[in-house]
Amino acid sequence: MANPGYGKRDAPDQRPRTNHDFAHLPAREAAVAAYIDRLPGGADISVKTLAKHLPYGQCALRTTLNNLRQAGHLRRGREHLTGTGSQLWITRTWFTRTARGDDWWAAFTRGDVPQEQAEEPHRRPTRSRAFILLVALGRTAPALSLSEADCAALAPLVGEWFARGASDEAVLHALTNGLPTPVHHPAGLIRRRLTSKIPPEPAAVRPSLRVLECAKCGVPGRPEALPGGICGTCRGETPHRPASPLPASAIHSRAAGIRAEMSRRREESRT
Repeated sequence: MANPGYGKRDAPDQRPRTNHDFAHLPAREAAVAAYIDRLPGGADISVKTLAKHLPYGQCALRTTLNNLRQAGHLRRGREHLTGTGSQLWITRTWFTRTARGDDWWAAFTRGDVPQEQAEEPHRRPTRSRAFILLVALGRTAPALSLSEADCAALAPLVGEWFARGASDEAVLHALTNGLPTPVHHPAGLIRRRLTSKIPPEPAAVRPSLRVLECAKCGVPGRPEALPGGICGTCRGETPHRPASPLPASAIHSRAAGIRAEMSRRREESRT
């Protein structure tokens, strides 16, 4: 693990993990990406640390991380956590198994993450976290065993608990604590508890301030100026030079002309 405040950060709204998340990448990049994807938040994913656990040298890993950045799986930057009372910016490395384009990363830095498009109709829908919890409920409390239809009908109510920050343990405790004996209608009892015991909506939290950095030189910049995570200078582009400022003599001459015009207008107003 990295020092507190540093290390890997998972980008939001990733698709569920599958066995072919990185099939579009070369073999080495796919292996490293799969390894990073399974690391917990805050894990040290620096080149030096990765080289201790993977069969690749630091040079190869540095190239691999750059390739993952170009493929949209990784960005480096800085983040200021709101409400900390500090002016310090913390270095961040964001990782996503779902490849993202430059527009998505730009929206991410603004705290305005675009929603993913729905899966293609021909794909089999993935069971939601809420549905899985309800299916497994019967193993925790056999009196609350539900049918598949009941699980599908009650899953949106459990999903609302999750949206309000409730953990799996909190939902299970609310549903199983102090059960009557016997339970005549499990689905009805669960619906009542999910409705009557739902926690309050969390207070609105201001999004963290974020800025991306060039992966090569580390200079911070607007996302629009860092396509693919690289600044214009590192891409070999000639920086735009602003027009040369006016010489001091021209400024003095212009100021004298303005004063003369103002004096003339004052004289005209008196006559």
